Amino acid sequence: MTITDSHPTAPARSIRTFHPRRGRMSPRQTSALQQLWPRYGLTVPEVPGTPVEPAVLFPRRAPLVLEIGSGMGDATVAMASADPDRDYLAVEVHTPGIANLLDLVERHSLSNVRIAEGDALDLVSALPAGSLDAVHVFFPDPWPKVRHHKRRLIQPAHVALLRSRLATGGTLHCATDWAEYAEAMRRTLDADPGLVNPHDGFAPRPEHRPVTKFERRARTAGRPVADLIYHRR
Repeated sequence: MTITDSHPTAPARSIRTFHPRRGRMSPRQTSALQQLWPRYGLTVPEVPGTPVEPAVLFPRRAPLVLEIGSGMGDATVAMASADPDRDYLAVEVHTPGIANLLDLVERHSLSNVRIAEGDALDLVSALPAGSLDAVHVFFPDPWPKVRHHKRRLIQPAHVALLRSRLATGGTLHCATDWAEYAEAMRRTLDADPGLVNPHDGFAPRPEHRPVTKFERRARTAGRPVADLIYHRR
């Protein structure tokens, strides 16, 4: 089977790559979740083989960007506002973050953003092969303890799944402020035969990636941020 023909599904697993968190919501966030979820929201299907069709989510056909771990949504809204010719599908498990992003989408009158709640890998598995123009993985949980490295999002089987959902020439863009994870990411991404690194190492920080709260914290703590940008062959 060639790289082009390979469309893996999410590997069977009980290990999660995220901490499920609920947290308290403000009255504004609670209202946004109640009123706006039916318009902008998608619950990630938990049944294997249940497809998610981007054409059903958006009122037009446009290149699609997947934002894995959108947090409170500020970066997603900034990028979607500056990039109206592409659609953005954000996936998050933190309920207050989902609610906050819904509120921001409505306040900015954005028609090119949808929000999915659930496991990002389940969502990626449900998307059609070759349906994504880009995948953004900004500041994923580094799981710094060695015994937890198996929970990291960027590892070979997951990267193969992400790559299979990218269109030819599509972009996988990761960013982290953990130096050890950055090196591990680079080794994993370099080893994928279907990805190519146009930068021969870490990428220059792209101007289109907004400065997130995680990046501000990293700067304050003196931790450099590494960007890794790869394209599907």
